[in-house]
Amino acid sequence: MSTDFDIRFAIDPVSASTMNTEELRENFLIDDLFSLGNVNWTYTHYDRMAVGSAMPGGSALQLEVIKPTGTANFLDRREMIAANIGGAGSITVDGVEHAVGTKDMLYVGMGNKDVRFASNSADAPAKFYLVSAPAHVSHPTKLIRQGDAKRIDLGSKEAANERSIFQFVNADSVKTCQLVVGLTSFAPGSVWNTMPAHVHDRRMEAYLYFELDPDAVVVHLMGEPDETRHLMVRNEQAIISPPWSIHSGAGTGSYTFIWAMAGDNIDYTDVEKVGMDELL
Repeated sequence: MSTDFDIRFAIDPVSASTMNTEELRENFLIDDLFSLGNVNWTYTHYDRMAVGSAMPGGSALQLEVIKPTGTANFLDRREMIAANIGGAGSITVDGVEHAVGTKDMLYVGMGNKDVRFASNSADAPAKFYLVSAPAHVSHPTKLIRQGDAKRIDLGSKEAANERSIFQFVNADSVKTCQLVVGLTSFAPGSVWNTMPAHVHDRRMEAYLYFELDPDAVVVHLMGEPDETRHLMVRNEQAIISPPWSIHSGAGTGSYTFIWAMAGDNIDYTDVEKVGMDELL
């Protein structure tokens, strides 16, 4: 087992507007998220959110501290959500085992010391997508299954954005300090997400795109509404979205994505909508 991390510093909108494709990818795309037998982290300076993964094979993986947290244990001053996008698995939190199936999520509160990730089968390993943010209070560990999430249906077939939003973590369900997490899936033939676009200056967001065919891509739009840029995203790659940026995309085929926010307000509806005539 190894635990690897990198650091992404906060980029202001003026600097982002001058970046070429390679520079945009270096700063906002996580393109090597999952690796068998490893725990990987990208520690960001946007609300100190950390985006990571744990992909256990034949043996369990332990959640280890990384230098940027500055603590003895990873969750001493943090909370975390683990979303499984792979085969069936389990997460043991301070001796209590939780069965985490495909598209289940587990919230783990501040102060837990011993967290271990395991796959039920090495031939179909679990893939735990991890998001973590600073916490000020300890909330109970809780398993959330997709069927328990709050479902909101949006969009239309005519606009190619007919989709279902599953709010796994929101102000009315699981108690968190600042994490808000959900999953979006699409009706057949729909490809647009989060369009019309919005921004929310009080919190950052991370997107994980998955369930893409090998030759499919999502064209992810970012940037200020009047200074947009794009990133080509493939299966199981993630986007770091600054608070000042729109975050929208369209796929060349079907896909699913997990969105996770951290910052100053856990109200899902606290956004500034961007009209289509504002996009340049």
